[in-house]
Amino acid sequence: MSAVPVLVVVGAGPRGTGLLERIAANAPELLGPGVELDVHLVDPHPPGGGRIWRRAQSPLLRMNSMAEDVTMFTDERTTMDGPVRPGPSLAEWAADPAAHPPHLPVEDPEVAAELRTLAPTDFPTRRVQSAYLDWTLRRAAAELPDNVRLFVHRDTALRITGDPAGPQRVHLSGTVLLADRVVLALGHLDSAPGPDTAAARAFAARHGRSYLPPAFTADADLSGLAPGEHVLVRGLGLAFVDLVALLTEGRGGRFTPRPGGGLRYHPSGREPVLHAGSRRGVPYHAKTGYRLQGPPPPLPRHFGPDLELPDGTIEFKRDLWPAMAKEIGFGYYHELFHGHPERTALPWAEFLAAHDRLPWYGPERAALVAAAVPDPEDRLDLERLDRPLAGLRAGSPAELQQHLRAHLRADLARRSDLRHSADLGAFHALLSLYGQLVRLLPVHPLTARSTAAELDGWWQGFFSFYASGPPGFRLEQLLALSDAGLLHFLGPDLRVDLDEQHGTFRASSPALPGHHVHGTALVDAFLPRHDLGRTGDPLLRHLLREGRIDEEELTDPDGHRYRSGLVRTDPDARLLDPALDGRPHPRRTALGAPTTTRAPAAFARPRTDAPSFRQNDAVARRLLTELQKEE
Repeated sequence: MSAVPVLVVVGAGPRGTGLLERIAANAPELLGPGVELDVHLVDPHPPGGGRIWRRAQSPLLRMNSMAEDVTMFTDERTTMDGPVRPGPSLAEWAADPAAHPPHLPVEDPEVAAELRTLAPTDFPTRRVQSAYLDWTLRRAAAELPDNVRLFVHRDTALRITGDPAGPQRVHLSGTVLLADRVVLALGHLDSAPGPDTAAARAFAARHGRSYLPPAFTADADLSGLAPGEHVLVRGLGLAFVDLVALLTEGRGGRFTPRPGGGLRYHPSGREPVLHAGSRRGVPYHAKTGYRLQGPPPPLPRHFGPDLELPDGTIEFKRDLWPAMAKEIGFGYYHELFHGHPERTALPWAEFLAAHDRLPWYGPERAALVAAAVPDPEDRLDLERLDRPLAGLRAGSPAELQQHLRAHLRADLARRSDLRHSADLGAFHALLSLYGQLVRLLPVHPLTARSTAAELDGWWQGFFSFYASGPPGFRLEQLLALSDAGLLHFLGPDLRVDLDEQHGTFRASSPALPGHHVHGTALVDAFLPRHDLGRTGDPLLRHLLREGRIDEEELTDPDGHRYRSGLVRTDPDARLLDPALDGRPHPRRTALGAPTTTRAPAAFARPRTDAPSFRQNDAVARRLLTELQKEE
């Protein structure tokens, strides 16, 4: 091994970029005098944005966050040992790129034009985020101290070999890198279609129909969906929103303002006809278009490090959710009482004292809220939020469409009306919950059943539904497409059957008893869930085949098992190696989406103590300390 320690980071997207920023921030303190370090970033896609945030994608695809709510930099709220290196949010950088060195003009004229007019509350295109991530990587590289050299390889890592006690060999398609430490920062990965899609795939092949399994929409081949074809869509989340954009405006249609408000859609004639539904039956809530009217809620309050939990494995809904729900309630009512005191009937201190004392579930808390908040529409109802169409029965398809359009209009009105800024207080609490879970779960593991059904299932779905929705204008577009007859809502608890007699996919919902919709194509509009056994990443496939990584598998005392599809890591993000009897590999680390840290978001809202920033800092400090000893 060379006298200069070497770190290889596989993945140069947002997570690899964030780790490099933390290396630059911590190296002056942790690398001793005269100690050098070589850092190699490996990624076949453009560094900074990586595959998901690459510039080469449709300008129709946007972020689901406002420009002012996106940052790659730590701040005074980040709980970490390393130094804070403040940096601009996407909005601050876009306002004056030349004020933030190192400055290079943005080459794409369309992206440069968007940057010139981007407002803090705009929802940028993903291409603008790519430019911001590219600049972030260049800034991190420029801030590396003189004793740290950076090498970027536009290449694919295929294998890692080497004894745990010696150098690691990272085999790229064009060369081999010798490393003292290796970090996998692979981001969101594809998986081959699983057995749950086998029947649909076989049916489509047998009848000459189209079936698209879960995929990142920007990479999906939509050419098989013909103009005028009736297409069934499962899923109403962000992948669905992107799908709709590409199949409408992406095929030449146009939206124009309608007199009196709303939008009108002008078809190109090349659009398919979409019939869409899901478990809830409604699209994700639109993002709020306003700021808090009161001070930010001081979080955490009920769901933080002091939470008392039973020994041994726990259950999410039973042991965690009551405190989590109470935290959401605190965030909501903190904003209602401070931002809109005229709509409350008790002093905040009196309400808070009782709210702190009473359990979330129970008649006492319900009575407190009824006394303190006169208007029922101002009261937080998490169950109604979770299942807004529960019990819905429509008399006809037209009645169902009317109900769903009314729901979208009401959601749009609420998310754009400052009177309802308490919803944003609940949103802040949800972000806090996510960060606290990352800290808590390694210490208090969940049962296999609870992890599958409640953490990876219900909670992830509820969080995304409430907190990860699209910009409001996307719901306006859905309404316009519904008016134009190109989008029909199928309702909640969607069921899709394979109709062998007619050779079509058949959709139904209990909201419209006895009614079925037939389609000649089916799209599963979900982001693919990573499954290590079916991963599309060649490096992970090699490590799995060689028995050097394995998938998280949880087993309950009664024998119930759950395989999450995630790569097992320890709390310090070291890869757990089956060849070492499941102990951490001393030279291999993995971060981000496909790992059991369950902290996939690589960038965050400012001043939210983002889990990924905390993890990047801890890993950077550990690696620098270890690498100094390698010299």
